[in-house]
Amino acid sequence: MTLATPASSSADAQGARRRWPARLAIGLVVLLLALVLLIVFFPWDWLRGPINRYVSDKTGRHFAITRHLDVKLGRTATVIADGIEFANPGWAQDPYLVKAEKAEIGIRLWPLLSGKVVLPAVTLQQPEIGLQMEPDGRRTWALGKDSSDSGTTPDIGHLLVDRGQLHFLAADKGADIRVNFGIDQQIDKDVPGALPFSFDAKGSWKKQAFAASGRTGSLLQLSPGAQTAPFPVELKASAGQTRLAAKGSIGNLSTLEGVDAQAQMQGQNLADLYQLIGVVLPDTPPYAVKGHLTKQGAAWDVAGLQGKLGSSDLSGHLRYDAGGAKALLSGEVQSKLLDFNDLAPVIGLAPTPTKGSRTTEAGTVPPVTAAAAQKGKRSGGKVLPTAKLDLEKLNAMNADVSYSAQKIEHIEQLPLDSGKVHVKLTDGLLVLDPLDLGVAGGHIAGHIRVDSKQSPPAVSTRLEARALQINRLFPSIDSSKNSFGNVSLRVDLQARGDSVATLLAHANGETGLLVGSGRFSNLLLEFVGLDGAEVIKFFLRGDKEVRMRCGGAAFDVKNGLMTSKGIVFDTTDTVVNGDGRINLADESMYITLRPQPKDKSFLSLRSPLIIQGTFGDPSAFPDKGALAGRAAAAVALGLINPFLALAATIETGPGEDADCQRLLTRTDAPKPVNR
Repeated sequence: MTLATPASSSADAQGARRRWPARLAIGLVVLLLALVLLIVFFPWDWLRGPINRYVSDKTGRHFAITRHLDVKLGRTATVIADGIEFANPGWAQDPYLVKAEKAEIGIRLWPLLSGKVVLPAVTLQQPEIGLQMEPDGRRTWALGKDSSDSGTTPDIGHLLVDRGQLHFLAADKGADIRVNFGIDQQIDKDVPGALPFSFDAKGSWKKQAFAASGRTGSLLQLSPGAQTAPFPVELKASAGQTRLAAKGSIGNLSTLEGVDAQAQMQGQNLADLYQLIGVVLPDTPPYAVKGHLTKQGAAWDVAGLQGKLGSSDLSGHLRYDAGGAKALLSGEVQSKLLDFNDLAPVIGLAPTPTKGSRTTEAGTVPPVTAAAAQKGKRSGGKVLPTAKLDLEKLNAMNADVSYSAQKIEHIEQLPLDSGKVHVKLTDGLLVLDPLDLGVAGGHIAGHIRVDSKQSPPAVSTRLEARALQINRLFPSIDSSKNSFGNVSLRVDLQARGDSVATLLAHANGETGLLVGSGRFSNLLLEFVGLDGAEVIKFFLRGDKEVRMRCGGAAFDVKNGLMTSKGIVFDTTDTVVNGDGRINLADESMYITLRPQPKDKSFLSLRSPLIIQGTFGDPSAFPDKGALAGRAAAAVALGLINPFLALAATIETGPGEDADCQRLLTRTDAPKPVNR
């Protein structure tokens, strides 16, 4: 028997102390290896039942992994489920939020501790997706147990889907859309700019027929915080009579952040965009526009805007910023040529009918539909438009837009040359200031204010016209082409209503007209004075011109009734005095003009001229009562000698010059324009 010495015992103890860390390390490695093997070979299918019950209990909806479950653990766990069913809440139309042949879902574990569901990546094969929104805020994808609660919405980073269907329903938006989608396996999804993912959608949006189709990259970016390169997209969509085509890229699908695309749009009426996307624009004829569309934050920009609105061209840039308390539309728009017929829908008149579509650089301008061509038309000789101006929607957003037209065509009643206006809309108050129109060689300037917050809307108009040339003011009258002289006009009216006809029928204020000195066609005056000899001289030797000394007319306007304060026109040949009324409510007029020629002439019958009728059907004729006495005298003299009948028509010229200085002072006195 050998006894250990003290020295050997000490050595063994030291050796044991040196070996225990190694043994511990080996034990930990074995344990970790065992855990890894457990994780790798763990029969996750054992947990399908508990997981199904747990998710169903927490969400209050049926959840089931129907065939096989596998999990890959890490900071982001990956759940692979063959066969998955996740029901919608009971109030939804579609039975399932998601039902798929296979799902691969990445789940970040740490956010789960605070109740957040973060899914960096989701892959679905042959999914059926049912999304529904209710007016009270309920959404099928909000994972609250109580269906009246908005619940927790998963934060999905990237979505890859193949061969599936989606149904989106939102009754308050008039939306019921079904989408079929899939990935073209023949297209290499890793090639930059590739568009393997295609979709086709049909249904309704805002209760109008909706259709869309397009292609994108295969990996859809949904999470606002996900940072990846923008993926390409091509899109064609239609809603009602509005068509949109776009090609470019998009950074995030859920927020539409990073949109950068060339877009084309056409339709029957720009005002339709209010119902579709909430942008307030005026009624217009059919249009086609294109531009470079981008989005950053809450702001959409359209740069390089070009197109056609009816027969008018458009260019410029616009910005729509929905980031404030109220959305703001701003920008500058120009037209090289504005066809005045294209402004008819703005004031409630029918657009000019067109035949067939027109192809332009911006796209196809649709023809005016039969329904649009009838809008605003009136019967019975009435001309003022009665179509309701939808002024209530002016409260939907704000605006700050400048518009200018270098040249204006196709307007005979008021020969506009050019125009520019600054449109400012603030909390329902629409102000056109300054408003500057080039008319007949002169200008009409002033402002228009529309307060849509009042019911009915309140409108005030203050316009002053200066230096309008007579020969350009009446281009359709041949006899005026050799006439000139300047015309000034002032309009100061306030009214309330929702159509042009209603506004004028309730207008209050005053108007004034002044004609300055210049040459004026005598033929027009001879017709007014029924001076037959001068008319005969015109046809035999040509028109005679006389000098216009001055002229003016002023009207008080009370509740749509214009009553003359005075009507005077004075030339070297004739003085015309008059009075009358114009009823804007029923569009009738009755004006009496009393000419007093200053020269002696045969065939002059100094009878008043009556102008009456409606705006659509006016008539002018001599006062038969005033003519009766003189006509009887002519007949009596004619019984004695036919030549003596002419004596009763001799005008001795009792007319006197009008006080032009006083007329100029009273009628043309400028007043400050209140803004």
